[in-house]
Amino acid sequence: MKTKQNKSCVKKFILTPPTLEDNTADADRLIMAMKAELKADSVNIDFELLKKLPGLLRESNYNVKCIIYKDLERLILAGVTDSRKNQIIAGMAIDLGTTRVVLRLLDLESDKVLGESSFDNPQISIGPDILARIHFADKNGGLNVIKGMIIDSLNLQIDALCRESNILPQQIYLLAVAGNTAMTHLFLGLDPRWIIREPYIPVVNRPGIIKTKELGIRVNPGARVLVFPNVGSYFGGDLIAGIIYSGIANKEDTSILVDVGTNAEVVVGNKNWLMACAGAAGPALEGGVTKMGMMAGPGVIDRVAIKPGTCKVEIHTIDEKPPVGICGSGLIDLAAQLFLSGMIDIRGRFVPSVCGDQLKEKDGIRHLVVARSKGKNCDSPEDIELTISQVDLDSLIRSKAAMYTILETITMSVGMSLQELSTFYVAGTFGSFINPVSAISIGMLPDLPINSYKSLGNSSLGGATMALALFDCMEEIDKIRNNITYLELNVNQEFMNRFSAAKFLPHTDPLLFPSVKVFS
Repeated sequence: MKTKQNKSCVKKFILTPPTLEDNTADADRLIMAMKAELKADSVNIDFELLKKLPGLLRESNYNVKCIIYKDLERLILAGVTDSRKNQIIAGMAIDLGTTRVVLRLLDLESDKVLGESSFDNPQISIGPDILARIHFADKNGGLNVIKGMIIDSLNLQIDALCRESNILPQQIYLLAVAGNTAMTHLFLGLDPRWIIREPYIPVVNRPGIIKTKELGIRVNPGARVLVFPNVGSYFGGDLIAGIIYSGIANKEDTSILVDVGTNAEVVVGNKNWLMACAGAAGPALEGGVTKMGMMAGPGVIDRVAIKPGTCKVEIHTIDEKPPVGICGSGLIDLAAQLFLSGMIDIRGRFVPSVCGDQLKEKDGIRHLVVARSKGKNCDSPEDIELTISQVDLDSLIRSKAAMYTILETITMSVGMSLQELSTFYVAGTFGSFINPVSAISIGMLPDLPINSYKSLGNSSLGGATMALALFDCMEEIDKIRNNITYLELNVNQEFMNRFSAAKFLPHTDPLLFPSVKVFS
């Protein structure tokens, strides 16, 4: 017997055909080869695949490719194909986001990306937030309805992506899904009600490797889905995937990973230890604090500049379309530029003498005009003013203070300062577009050398993709999960003291931000 030596999920076996002298059963012959090569205690073969095995072995002249995942000491055989046929054996990585779901189709043998697609999570129609969806699932039949919404949408997207990539869904043998704890429960059809009720207990933390047909996913009948584990209610599989993608769990130096979504979720550590926490700092930093805040898209303001001495706000919009709103990166840019130009003070309050006629008052609240949009792009025939209010700025400052305090608290809990971190990884859409200089200027991120900041993009999808490349990735995933200590911020007495100090621009202690210089 000869095997192809690699860490891929696709293993090639050339078996010796049976003879009168060697009448080992077909399944036993393959199992012995797999155990010997892959150092496993047992092999799981579905009965449906077992029924097909005699024909598959003989049609291939005992020259087969096996699609294998290793779960603990057990090998799971997802499929067997003729190794002489030039047929793509595919896998799919899925970032199961609360707002958006992203799929990536891969060739499991070459690791080549065959295609990608994304769609808005259909559960948004139930509610934009997790809480509303969990309450819906608690109603009679609600859990099946909300699970069906995501599974049906996934099946449609899988079909479309396969057509675009010129393969069949039946050629997909492995999937890896990463999502937060609540999204994972809704995906699996597990009752999430106790996640949001004290003492906040999930049904399961390690779903493991599941048959896709049990979930209703229409791919190869023997396919399996690896569902990333979570660490309790607030630290989900998407963060485990992010840790894998960043590589911080394999490094000697201590690094930090921040993923901003509904919450700001943070991991700090190295190959010896990992500390994690989560806190409410996300919505405002995503651009949800202001009436003109919106998700990134054509016409959305993503960058802002104010030339020294002019106080004139210069904007850049996505696709250079007329302005319709502002996203998180644009909002942070705006706040930084307003502060550096002296248009707002260290409390984040507008300075009328500097803002001039750009500052207006509506219903007793000050608003600064950021941009104007022509009537032809709006429902109104008149020009529309895009403004940021004092209330908006106050909300942003609370969020940035929460963010910095989370970072400060978690590093201090392990006896470190933020300045001792070697690398600062920023994940998600937030990480892809944020300007670290602006975030430092308002005291949201620590004043580290700019080259220490690394944008990871979609680390959840990246980690799920990496999981498809290694047949024994569950060992690495479990090692990471078991190495995480979770820090509960709600019972941390020092958190509120640090939070109060951080509600100034950039901070009450200017020595923490030596690079920030106001140019007014």
